[in-house]
Amino acid sequence: WLSQQIPIIFCNIHFISFNSTANKPRATLTAQRSIIPAGGSVTLSCSVEGSAGWNFDWFRRDSDPPTSSEYRISRVSVSHSGDYRCRGSSDYLLTGWSDAFRLTVSFPSKPTVTLQPSWTQIYSGETVTVRCEIQGGEGAQWTYEWRAAKLNTPPTSNEYRIIRATESDSGGYSCRGRRDYFFSEWNKPKAKLRADNTAVPVGGSVTLTCSVNPSSSSGWKYYWYRDEKSSEALTTQDAVFHSNGQISVSQEGLYRCRGGRGNPHETTEWSDSVTLTVSDNEPRPVLTVSPSWLSPGASVTLNCEVEHPSAGWSFYWYKAVPDLSEKSSSYELLPDGSGTAQDSYIIHGQTHTAGYVCRAGRGDPEYHTDHSQPKFVWSADVRSAASLTVSPDRVQHFTSDSVSLTCEGNFTEWRVRKFSEDGRLYSDCRRMTGSTCKIDYILKSDTAVYWCESGSGDFSNAVNITVQNNYYGPILVSPVHPVTEGASVSLSCSLRTQKILSNVFFYHNYKLIQNDTRGELKISAVSKSDEGFYKCQYSGRESAQSWMSVKGETSCPVWLVVGLVCGVSLLLILLLLMYRYRKAKGETLLQIHQHVMMFWHKIEVK
Repeated sequence: WLSQQIPIIFCNIHFISFNSTANKPRATLTAQRSIIPAGGSVTLSCSVEGSAGWNFDWFRRDSDPPTSSEYRISRVSVSHSGDYRCRGSSDYLLTGWSDAFRLTVSFPSKPTVTLQPSWTQIYSGETVTVRCEIQGGEGAQWTYEWRAAKLNTPPTSNEYRIIRATESDSGGYSCRGRRDYFFSEWNKPKAKLRADNTAVPVGGSVTLTCSVNPSSSSGWKYYWYRDEKSSEALTTQDAVFHSNGQISVSQEGLYRCRGGRGNPHETTEWSDSVTLTVSDNEPRPVLTVSPSWLSPGASVTLNCEVEHPSAGWSFYWYKAVPDLSEKSSSYELLPDGSGTAQDSYIIHGQTHTAGYVCRAGRGDPEYHTDHSQPKFVWSADVRSAASLTVSPDRVQHFTSDSVSLTCEGNFTEWRVRKFSEDGRLYSDCRRMTGSTCKIDYILKSDTAVYWCESGSGDFSNAVNITVQNNYYGPILVSPVHPVTEGASVSLSCSLRTQKILSNVFFYHNYKLIQNDTRGELKISAVSKSDEGFYKCQYSGRESAQSWMSVKGETSCPVWLVVGLVCGVSLLLILLLLMYRYRKAKGETLLQIHQHVMMFWHKIEVK
């Protein structure tokens, strides 16, 4: 009954498969040039390799950007400056955005006014020509505007000719050019500001000088301002005013000046700003550490520098102890590190990652500087007390990869520290879960040295992480941790979209060592000579280079192993013979045990 009353509808089911991000095509944006003069035109072109029939999206502030592959701007203005991106779109697929294309709108330089002939003194009755010149505006149809003391009907050309000069023609002349809807700036002289010192001593002052070129100009008055947002000139409450455009100031801040003269009043352009800071004259030492990366058991040299090093300084040396609750470190004096006469300190037999600081003192009572910034010496060797592992287990990674850094050891509290390429030290992980720091989307700025610090003050081994910023560039797949001598190791090359490559070139310390069809560099038994920098090259594109460290074997010498085995075997035989002898005499098990312990004690004493 139901089948007769309710129609049964069959439909075809289509399964749509989407390419993974790794295989996603990417748009390319091109243009004939990136610097366009104001008023000119430009065409941006968007393409997707090997495909046709795409629609296109443009990333720009325009309210109605085109959907075609070309973006044409017929009259470029300053509002068109900036970055442009595009991508292709079809019924079921969007490409990735193209790289940013930066469009720069150029403008002619400010006009300059010249006098022909270029005499410094003009007499009544002489004929002179005032000319307006715009550099970079050649060939353009400019209309000129003039400002002058006596111009009832200002000219529109770039020349103003005075047939018979009179005293009323004296004064300043300025001009600007006009083309279509673009105006050049009025030409003005620019004030120049200089300071005899940019550090204001405590209780002292700094002299600032403002001037206007040419130096032969006269009649200028000078106006002084502090801070860019301030529109009120300085007064005698803020500075001591001198003649010849000079003032003395004792407050720190950003200063600028400009000149003015004439009636009506005309001013110069602002000078470039000068920033003054108050110096407390307290020197801060600078610590250097050599070497930065340890070989096991090597000596480490610390050097502490202060201003005026020959002025009787003594030096104090500290190790940094992690303080996880304060997200900082406390400092403990090193042995014999109090008040040394030398500005260097040597640590012998250093085996693990550690941080150090120094400071200096002099006088009686002794004046102490602040502590230096901490500096670190890193060890790549994995320690049993604390260790850092990386997943994926390689030095180099692609941008947007997910990377995990895990701290291991018998501790409950950890922090991951990072020393970046720009010399900055970071103490926080973006996402720390337990003892693992998870970087979900690694960036170029994450290229750094990493290590772990425990709440008990232990340091782990350090690892280098390098992030490949080139989307199409390869990475070298190499071990994060040192390789033991005699062990085997394989290095390979990988692309973001392809993990297994062939016909790869491998370099060791900048020297080509393999260029055949193999995709791996295999070293069956690593030796100390294999240590160094490695990189790979595929289809003309190179990876970054990474250091592979080689450590010596940690096994005992053969003669020591043989001696221990023989000694233990002989002891067991003697104990067994004594046991059988005492048992044969009818002694109890307790008596035999006492004899054995007495014999063992005699061996220990000897």
